[in-house]
Amino acid sequence: MEKVNLTEKLSFFTEHWSPKIVGELNDSYIKLAKLQGDFVWHHHDAEDELFFVIKGKLLIKFRDKEVWLNEGEFLVIPQGIEHLPVAEQEVHVMLIEPKTTLNTGNVVNERTVENLGRL
Repeated sequence: MEKVNLTEKLSFFTEHWSPKIVGELNDSYIKLAKLQGDFVWHHHDAEDELFFVIKGKLLIKFRDKEVWLNEGEFLVIPQGIEHLPVAEQEVHVMLIEPKTTLNTGNVVNERTVENLGRL
């Protein structure tokens, strides 16, 4: 058991939309990511995912509504729900997702990260 300092871990990388594993909990990974700009419309067939905003403000667009997340807030997106994360300015997030979760869900493109780095 070792404690994890999120600020320290976030200082180890600069790239956007490339989650890094910082811990494991049962069958889930705890990931950190830096986001900026629009991601891609996608959904996850079999996994829920949690977005927790550490720094900044994140917009999650759904086909029928939009949800803004401020620092210290999180949102659980149930499996099968199409969504689009948007970060107008750089946002730091913690993600908690099953180990099987592909960052782009049902979409495979240049932003798909299949081999996650560990910090």
